[in-house]
Amino acid sequence: MTTTPPTIVDGPRSDLDVYADPALLDPWPGYRELRDAGPLVFLERYGMWAATRYDAVSHVLRTPEVFPSGEGVMMNDEMNKVLRGNTLCSDGAAHDASRRVIVKPLTPKALRPLHEQIRAEARALVDRLATRGSFDAATELAQHLPVTIVSDLVGLPEEGRERMLVWASEMFNCFGPMNDRMRDSFPVLGEMMEYATTQAVPGRLKPGSWAEAVHDAAARGEVDPGKCPVMMIDYMGPSLDTTIFAIGSAVWLFAQHPDQWDLVREDPSLVPSAINEVLRMEAPIQDFSRSVAVDHEIDGVRLRQGERVIAFYGAGNRDERHYPDPDRFDVRRNPTDHLGFGAGPHACVGMNLARLEMRAVFEALAETVSRFEVTHSERALHNILRGFTRLDVTVHRTRGR
Repeated sequence: MTTTPPTIVDGPRSDLDVYADPALLDPWPGYRELRDAGPLVFLERYGMWAATRYDAVSHVLRTPEVFPSGEGVMMNDEMNKVLRGNTLCSDGAAHDASRRVIVKPLTPKALRPLHEQIRAEARALVDRLATRGSFDAATELAQHLPVTIVSDLVGLPEEGRERMLVWASEMFNCFGPMNDRMRDSFPVLGEMMEYATTQAVPGRLKPGSWAEAVHDAAARGEVDPGKCPVMMIDYMGPSLDTTIFAIGSAVWLFAQHPDQWDLVREDPSLVPSAINEVLRMEAPIQDFSRSVAVDHEIDGVRLRQGERVIAFYGAGNRDERHYPDPDRFDVRRNPTDHLGFGAGPHACVGMNLARLEMRAVFEALAETVSRFEVTHSERALHNILRGFTRLDVTVHRTRGR
């Protein structure tokens, strides 16, 4: 189904370009403007609705019978066609079947044997970097665990793994509108699909790996074998960039708010709460969209079948109607209901692994580092993801460490 541009708009309108470079670098004023305008606001530049208040975003994500994912969660029809059938872009029984396969190695129980390995790797990494004193937290710190550990668990062929970070980033760029970023990224997505179809196949995958388990499930009839390539993307993309950007954003926040880092150092049991607050403040994925399956109304705003709604996670996470003083970074807040991992049946399948990696990194940092100082930073200009491509920091070691 192709998204139908509304001929009648029953609700507030805005000509704000939320995907312009200045808005991507600093989205918060625009998000507030849209939240103040109404629960849903029609974005005239894109012919779609924006849900920016927490309750509206949560409703869209948690009501799949009205806002299904099977027609795609991207803003352009080309990308929705490419990824149709993967876990992210499916509903009902088909979604449940593929999600069961994808999530099996990502449950808390399945991840338990990895805890000590990930903690040990994080401690060794932090010790090396802290000894140096200065490093790029966006690449040398944030990328290490996802690239060295997760890529091995996924089990893709060695040839091509070095492209995984590029593929993941460019794939998410394609989720946005048909702008230059999307058009520049689309050929790279084709390269990723070619790899998933011709290289990530039985006989070339690491034995016992997550990717091999997908093909094994297809052989048992649990999922359609034809969907294996797009299911590979469930591991190749979200397992990398989202965690990497979240770790980088956490370092940046702690550098800006040293008093909050002091609280974590004094009481490391605050690390899980701090992670939730980081994901609320700086959601690595800022938005996905949904089609409208049936006429529907949200707080007086009428939606019609065939329209499309963009659910802005980042805006909902800063909604003052839901979170008191939402722009304040508070590691004691523990916002367990944040939208940083999405919500509803399509909540992030890798959230348990992301939490495990982040917890290992920041527990190790809390033991070793007393203060962060950012000396240079560069934010990603990206349609969907928010984070840093470069984050040069100087760290001060805790005495005696």
